[in-house]
Amino acid sequence: MKTPYPMKKLIPQALQAILNFSLAVLALVLVFLMIRELVGFIIALFQANNYDYKEVLADILVFFLYFEFITMIVKYFKEDYHFPLRYFIYIGITAMIRLIIVEHEDPMHTLLFALVILVLIIGYFIINMTPRQRPTGTKENES
Repeated sequence: MKTPYPMKKLIPQALQAILNFSLAVLALVLVFLMIRELVGFIIALFQANNYDYKEVLADILVFFLYFEFITMIVKYFKEDYHFPLRYFIYIGITAMIRLIIVEHEDPMHTLLFALVILVLIIGYFIINMTPRQRPTGTKENES
């Protein structure tokens, strides 16, 4: 049974609207969390007598993770509802660096984390070397 034409357009549009709303709410939550981290930095700056540099570095990287996720959501809306893959790679690299800083007791885990970063960087290099071609959605490109 074929779906009637109006439903064929209505369902993707409704799902896209739900997705857009959800991402906007997520972006607001991430902005709130990023501002909370920033306030924490400012408070720690004035109470600088007792801090652990590893904890400060981990907090800075969490701040950048929030920043990268917000940037990715902004790019999603600017690039016609498309998530650029390179932002996922940026987030992965930042998360792995944070893991190395926070959990560096086991040398084998640190080596594996570093190898994951190397694989992500190689993937990023390959992505930048390949031409950026997107399907246009016409019938010629679907065959």
